[in-house]
Amino acid sequence: MQDQLNDLPKHAKDKHKAHKNFFSKLKKNPPKKLDYLMQDLHEQEFMRTNCLDCANCCKTTGPLFTGKDIERISKSFRMKPSKFIESYLRIDEDNDYVLQSVPCTFLGADNKCSIYDIRPKACREFPHTDRRKFHQITSLTLKNVKICPAAYNIVEALRKKIK
Repeated sequence: MQDQLNDLPKHAKDKHKAHKNFFSKLKKNPPKKLDYLMQDLHEQEFMRTNCLDCANCCKTTGPLFTGKDIERISKSFRMKPSKFIESYLRIDEDNDYVLQSVPCTFLGADNKCSIYDIRPKACREFPHTDRRKFHQITSLTLKNVKICPAAYNIVEALRKKIK
């Protein structure tokens, strides 16, 4: 896995233009069964990929925290939401709540999340390759292939399926 992670930035950069062109065409004319195809590719990839071997998303990026995330997590911590925000979050340039720093505060040395059962929605859905209306989040996917080997593999598999 470490070799794959080391090579990922170069592979993603080398394929960026091809991925961008592919997604541009996909947005203009998405196949009728695209979401079903994406769900299948997502499931197949995650039968081979164990996130605990990687955790690159947790090590290099931080999720957005919605109001519901903040309420749920702060309640579990027996903290007031304002105290949770003060302790762990900051407001980014898009006016969203994000972690104060990366790697994620809640990531353990074993790549396990200490708040897994109550983790933010963005973490639960990452890398978003099985979301409905996938063609609407291709710009997000372009970012995710740079940090998630599974997302990269899913996009490459999709390109082979849709010529």
